[in-house]
Amino acid sequence: MSDSSALSTPDETAPLPATARAALAQVACCVGCCCGRVDRGFPPVPVERIKEVWKREKLNRTVQLTISGCLGPCDMANVILVMTAAGTEWFGGIEDEGVFTGVIDWARACHAAGVVLPLPAALERHRFCRFAAPSAT
Repeated sequence: MSDSSALSTPDETAPLPATARAALAQVACCVGCCCGRVDRGFPPVPVERIKEVWKREKLNRTVQLTISGCLGPCDMANVILVMTAAGTEWFGGIEDEGVFTGVIDWARACHAAGVVLPLPAALERHRFCRFAAPSAT
């Protein structure tokens, strides 16, 4: 094991790494231990349809799609995470396939406009706060 004091400090004048594939947004769709698991009594997640549309329409160029393992929390099964430069939004408890269609339509619209547009109104009722607020001490 190396001595941590031997680690160099970063050069603060050096440019930060940058990707050549910067997207406007990223959508992570959970299909882990509970999400989409109809065999466990949860509503389906139309993963194949979502992936097919994203691939056919080349939406990843502007809205990256990630089909993820468990994002948690499992009590909010069928979780979608939307990340943009403005922040991260969590949505869960999605039972209506129309909500997934709304996310697809949103990605299409963002792709066509070249900017992040407001999320579909149908997602709003599924928004939740993922992390506990820090306790005031």
